Amino acid sequence: MKGLIYKDIAIFFKCIDRKMILIAVGAIILLMCNTGVYAGLVASVMLAMTIGMQNVMSFASDEKAGWNQYQMALPVRAVYVVASRYLAVVCTLAVSLAGSVTLNLISSVVFRHFDSRVWGVSAAVSVMIPLLWTGICLPLTYWFGFRSAQTMGMIAVIPMFYFVRYFEDGAGFSAMTDSIGMYAAVMGAAVSLLFMVSMMISVAGYRRRR
Repeated sequence: MKGLIYKDIAIFFKCIDRKMILIAVGAIILLMCNTGVYAGLVASVMLAMTIGMQNVMSFASDEKAGWNQYQMALPVRAVYVVASRYLAVVCTLAVSLAGSVTLNLISSVVFRHFDSRVWGVSAAVSVMIPLLWTGICLPLTYWFGFRSAQTMGMIAVIPMFYFVRYFEDGAGFSAMTDSIGMYAAVMGAAVSLLFMVSMMISVAGYRRRR
C-alpha cells in the first residue's frame, strides 16, 4: 500500500501542468493586487482550487498508461487500492497548506497587516477545497472513467469562481472570513464525512469494474 501511495504522489508532481501553473500564478498575482489585506485568503482559495484540479488531472495518467488493468491484477484488496489514492490526496494537502502560509506571509509583509483570523480561514479552505474537489471526482473516476471526473472538475470551477467574485469587495471578504471562521469546524466535519463516504463509493465502483 505504501508503494501505491508513493506512486500516486510521484505522479501528482510529475504531471504538474506548467501552463496551468502559469495561469494560476498570474491569477493569484492579479487577485493579490486587487484584494488588499485579504490577498492571502483569496490566493489560498485559488491555490487550493489548482491543487484539486491537479489531483484530478493526475488521475488521467493511470488510464493513459493502462495502469488500471495492471492494478486489478495485483494481490491487493480493493479497499487498500482505493484508500491508497485517497491517502495520496491527503498527503498533497501539505502542498496546499504550505502554499497558503507562504501566500499569507507575503500578503502580511506587502500590506503590513497581520490578521490571525484570515490566516486560520486560509488554512481551512486550503485543506477543504482539495478534499471536496477530489471527494466528488474520484467516485466518478472509479464508476464512469476519468473523462466524467475531468468534466465535473471543470464544471466545479464555475461556482468557485463566482463564490470568490461575490465577496470581491472588502466588506464582503470580511463577512466571508467571519462566516467561515464561525462554521469552520462544522464545514470541516462535513467535508471529512463526504471524503470518507466518497471513498466507500469509490471502493464499490472499483469492485464493480474489477
